[in-house]
Amino acid sequence: QVQLVESGGGLVQPGGSLRLSCTASGSTFSSYVVSWYRQVQGQARELVAHINTAGSPVYYAAHVKGRFTISRDNAKNMAFLQMNSLEADDTAVYYCKAAVGWDEYWGQGTQVTVSS
Repeated sequence: QVQLVESGGGLVQPGGSLRLSCTASGSTFSSYVVSWYRQVQGQARELVAHINTAGSPVYYAAHVKGRFTISRDNAKNMAFLQMNSLEADDTAVYYCKAAVGWDEYWGQGTQVTVSS
């Protein structure tokens, strides 16, 4: 079992950048595939990016490709989502998920608000 804590969210102007962090504890983080999701209130949670155990391959949703970068540091039990050129439509709660086999674990989420 793994516990996840997201951090790094906040208020940023359009065109700005944020770096989200996901800190894991409780298990062998390197065994887990890590994903970032986001959710706007009243809407379904959607996949933003995904990174395999060793750091590749990675996947990006079409609407963030070229702007967001997912990475991980297994030695530090952390994963990251670098978000550049942020747009108002990126406003959401961002969640980190770690999965292995049929097991998956979620963090509590961090709010990202893009507004002028």
